[in-house]
Amino acid sequence: MLRLVIYLSYLFLFSELILMLTKRSKHKYVKRRGDRGSLIVLWLTIAIGLTMGFNLAKFGVWSHTDYFLGFLGILVSFCGMIIRWTTIIQLKKAFTVDVAVNQVHQLKTDGLFKIVRHPSYLGLLMILSGFSLCMNTVISFIVVTLPVLLAIIYRIKVEENLLVETFGEEYIKYSGSTKKIIPFLY
Repeated sequence: MLRLVIYLSYLFLFSELILMLTKRSKHKYVKRRGDRGSLIVLWLTIAIGLTMGFNLAKFGVWSHTDYFLGFLGILVSFCGMIIRWTTIIQLKKAFTVDVAVNQVHQLKTDGLFKIVRHPSYLGLLMILSGFSLCMNTVISFIVVTLPVLLAIIYRIKVEENLLVETFGEEYIKYSGSTKKIIPFLY
């Protein structure tokens, strides 16, 4: 079980590094930019949370319940990766790791964006929550998931301010009819 979690963690890290290297906004195409340090906050929160979570994890002898939670965590992480990458593919060139709006950016309201306004962050939260479930302690789940959730909420606030500046009433109307990150809840 641990080996599978580690491989999945490497896959996540590798995919995020690829995004970091290839999906930064380019100055000549940017219409508006407004990251406000949210990318750094998110990366540090993920790195520190996962490090602390793995250090507090219980990987010794597992019961049937522990295996069930571990496999559930792997499933949640894998589904999160699918959601995150589906979002990135749906956004095409409009997806950047830093908060920016490019010159050809149009408001996306179809596909996964019909369900939530920020499906990429939903996927990210699922990935990290799944990893923390595999760590097999409540404290690991809390030290990974709660700080990441708070960092994502901050980043969403930064991103939504930029989207309102860019799309105005169109985005406000869209945000009134679609939840932020968790379908039917928030």
